[in-house]
Amino acid sequence: MTAVASRMRITEPEVGHEVRVLPSIEAPTRVAPRDARALSRQFFERLAVLEEGTAEYQYARNTLIEMNMSLVRFAARRFRNFADEMEDVVQVGMIGLIKAIDRFELSRETEFATFAVPYIVGEMKRFFRDTTWAVHVPRRLQERRSELARAREELESRLDRSPTVKELAALMDLSEDEVVEAQVAANGYNSASLDAALSSDAENGEAALADFIGAEDPAMNLVEDLQVLAPLVAQLTDRERLLLQLRFGEELTQSQIGEHLGVSQMQVSRLLTRTVAKLREGMLDTSDAAEVTSVA
Repeated sequence: MTAVASRMRITEPEVGHEVRVLPSIEAPTRVAPRDARALSRQFFERLAVLEEGTAEYQYARNTLIEMNMSLVRFAARRFRNFADEMEDVVQVGMIGLIKAIDRFELSRETEFATFAVPYIVGEMKRFFRDTTWAVHVPRRLQERRSELARAREELESRLDRSPTVKELAALMDLSEDEVVEAQVAANGYNSASLDAALSSDAENGEAALADFIGAEDPAMNLVEDLQVLAPLVAQLTDRERLLLQLRFGEELTQSQIGEHLGVSQMQVSRLLTRTVAKLREGMLDTSDAAEVTSVA
């Protein structure tokens, strides 16, 4: 048995006067996988009867972890395309291994490796799901992104062109709307900095993504108000509309408007106040009606 140097006495609850022993492993991480399978069963048998928190229990549990680290390395191979994150992948895989050790029971009559690998791979997938997406996307859509990529690759090789949404939907057994939803969600996997350089030339210098993104126009906030205001203005008298045109369209003073209409500045002030109040009341009524409709 490789890497087994001696035997360590492990005291357990007495069965008659029998005292059981566990092998002492000098370098558990260097135990061959075949030997690890046989030793793991022996350690699990002891772990089941040892008191948690004792030195003997910690020895058995820690040795099981170290002996089975090869399972983590084996599971990590499927994520070899993510070389930059491989150290983190192995670390989260170790969490899965520890969970498997703490939950494994020999009564399951299954090999520990068969039981542990789904735990290990599950932690690795959770790591990518939680950390590699640029924005939060529901798990359902994250998994569908992978299905979409496989379907697209299969159809491209078969058709020698980019597949349509209808063709993808037929292969994935989804509706076209669901395929479009998955395509939109896939955009959330990667993100780019607004300062990322898009092009560079000697004449214009370097252009960044932010240079091509429009800024918010404050005047857009007035669009909705103007849409509501238009029918209210249409209900005014000709004189009231002219008064508004002179004051707010041509920006004349009240005195200038009075001269234009042949009335005093005081009369212009009263007319403006009354007209603006009428429009304000109409807009408030319209707003209240819209709110009631949305609630209903």
